[in-house]
Amino acid sequence: MTADAAPGLGRFLTIADTAEILNISAGQAYAIVRSGELPAIKLGAHGQWRVEREVLEGYIAARYEEARRTGLWHQAEFTDLPELFG
Repeated sequence: MTADAAPGLGRFLTIADTAEILNISAGQAYAIVRSGELPAIKLGAHGQWRVEREVLEGYIAARYEEARRTGLWHQAEFTDLPELFG
């Protein structure tokens, strides 16, 4: 996601903005914020959550890296089987 990807959005994103960018429900976005998986801050008198755009970009990049590593791990498990049992 780049600054051009979501024009009109500022440095801090609401839970709804975050959910839209991740293509998940607001409830799911709130859950990953509350769990600490996605760092966020509470602002204002009502304690509304805000996610910094750069933090969200880092979160997305980390999920891609996690998926890549998991894929390589599973690929290695199956390619090494003939060597183990051959």
